[in-house]
Order: sequence, then C-alpha cells, then structure tokens
Amino acid sequence: MPDDFARIRQIKDALSQLGPLLPGSISTQWNVCGKQGCRCKDPKKPRKHGPYYQLSFTVDGKSSSLFVKKAQLKQLRDCIKRYRRFRELNTRLLAAYIQWARNGGLHQAKEDTADE
Repeated sequence: MPDDFARIRQIKDALSQLGPLLPGSISTQWNVCGKQGCRCKDPKKPRKHGPYYQLSFTVDGKSSSLFVKKAQLKQLRDCIKRYRRFRELNTRLLAAYIQWARNGGLHQAKEDTADE
C-alpha cells in the first residue's frame, strides 16, 4: 500500500500544478446584422461581420458560452488543454484510490489515511 500512496501523492501534486483551466471548445462565429444597406446584406457579394470567437462549455449540467477576443485565443487554448489534462489526472487518481481499496486500504486504521 505504500506504493498506492506514492502514486496518489504524485497525481495530487500534478493536479495542484496545473494552473488555470477551462472546459469547452472554441468556435468561430460570423454575423449578419440588421442594418439596411450594410455590407453583410449586399445582394451580390455579402461580407459577414467577424470573425468572433466563442467558448462553449457545460458545467454542472448547464451549457453556456462566452465570447473571447482574438488576442486571448492562445491563453484560452492553453486553459482548455490543461482542463483535458485535469480530467486525465482525475481519472488516474480515481483508479489509484480504487487500487488502494482493492489492496485492503479500506481496512486500515483511520489515522493511516488521514493526510491522503
């Protein structure tokens, strides 16, 4: 079981070092406005407004989105990448706790696992 704790500690350390993270995906939006005579409504060669960038995500079963500026895209992509890593590490942490339980960890005294 010491190996179980070492693996659990290692995963927790990796989780604590991730930094800012965000779920979701980025999409590019183009828009047609409501102004008469606007370039976006040109009958021969319409040119939509944009691009606009949007992060779409679901948290706690609720879907939402937010618009982001082009200058923020790299930082946003990094946050999304860290979120994917967070999910991977979280799955590994759960697997490590399951292995700990299978190895008899649930039968240890409460003091042995207080800091875990």
